Amino acid sequence: MKGISSKIVKTLVPGAVMTCADNSGAYELRMIHIIGKTGGRPGKMTAAGVGDLVSASVRKGSATYLKKPARVIVIRQKAPIRRSNGMRVRFEDNAAIMVTEDNLPIGTEVKGAMAREVVERFVKVAGVASRIV
Repeated sequence: MKGISSKIVKTLVPGAVMTCADNSGAYELRMIHIIGKTGGRPGKMTAAGVGDLVSASVRKGSATYLKKPARVIVIRQKAPIRRSNGMRVRFEDNAAIMVTEDNLPIGTEVKGAMAREVVERFVKVAGVASRIV
């Protein structure tokens, strides 16, 4: 996995509720676990930010995905992201899109904007993005 050229504050902890920003059939997601992050300091919760791959359960949506774990990529977060040129980017909600085991998007379009940091890490996701900020 390629590194990101921004300072992303990791604010989404397990149990965080996110909206599903694609047209896969899910509406609301609850984060279970961050894929690829283990351990850490004892007593400290691992957290995710924009561009991280997490597992989440679908809380609202179509019956095919309901109450089943799914792989999702976080594309927006409320906490500001500091880019290398000094600009800070911040979104109005926490959002994610569902992906397959090969990190290909399940939906065919993304509602709303997507952070550029996601496209740097997952290039195939850029094909379904409506706006990249």
